[in-house]
Amino acid sequence: MNDRRGLATFAPLKNMEKHHCVIIGSGPAGYTAAIYAARAGMEPLMYTGTEPGGQLTTTSEVENFPGYPNGIMGPELMEDLRKQAERFGTILRYERIEKVDFTGPKHKLLSEANLEIEADAVIIATGASAKWLGLPSEKSFMNRGVSACAVCDGFFFRGKEVAVVGGGDTATEEALYLSKLCKHVNLIVRRDELRASKIMQERTINNPNITVWWNTETVEIKGDQSVSSVVLKNNQSGNISELAVSGFFVAIGHQPNTEIFKGWLDMDESGYLITQPGSSKTNREGVFASGDAQDRIYRQAVTAAGTGCMAALDAERYLGSKHLIH
Repeated sequence: MNDRRGLATFAPLKNMEKHHCVIIGSGPAGYTAAIYAARAGMEPLMYTGTEPGGQLTTTSEVENFPGYPNGIMGPELMEDLRKQAERFGTILRYERIEKVDFTGPKHKLLSEANLEIEADAVIIATGASAKWLGLPSEKSFMNRGVSACAVCDGFFFRGKEVAVVGGGDTATEEALYLSKLCKHVNLIVRRDELRASKIMQERTINNPNITVWWNTETVEIKGDQSVSSVVLKNNQSGNISELAVSGFFVAIGHQPNTEIFKGWLDMDESGYLITQPGSSKTNREGVFASGDAQDRIYRQAVTAAGTGCMAALDAERYLGSKHLIH
């Protein structure tokens, strides 16, 4: 923990504000934290980041968030959460936090607008971003057959032929999940072996509803209004083939958006923030982590919202113990 990048260049600025609670990031975790923090009288300030609302703003219909029996569009859900957070007094700023200094006990943040913020408590809700193949057609069919979450979107492909790309635990988990819903699942693997754990490999290979395409890469995703096929290339023979599918799931991992916290907060080898068991507390007093920035397992909107609630309650107790709020 000796890196502490940005500390040397974190010079005091004339423009400086003080706040009890600052939330970095939005999405279900950030907005839920804001709702709880605002209702507790913490007067939270939220920096939404470059994608206010997070990953759900790029999702079409959400059917698995409690309270919406008929489903709701992802952007609409995030707009509802934003309005609820603002209703109780959350201050929103649509920009990024670019540097942090968690030396403490006062935490310093530097905004994109070059404003220095001094915070008694910081809640991190910066989320994680799905890794993509980088194909132009991948973007074209986003939410029109292309997805990075089988649990979120698999229901829409009941009884249909789908493809999953990836060779690790995430890919095999997605393929096995989809095999229970879909007509057939095609697992596209770049190498001649799976990187997944042995038990996941066995379950995948022995599943009659999954076909593994070894040494194969996706060249293009095709369709009209939605995905209708994928063009594949065999890395050994160079042969090109076209596979008819209605859904294409990219399962090559996620990248937590935690780069600015390196050297300050404990994180695992993939960059996910480590919290104390049963809490949102990080290794820095007064700094709390929530949502996909610290959750490499579930990565659902409802679990993110739950940890956002935890972070706000932990922050409230922390500020109360320091007699900073009543």
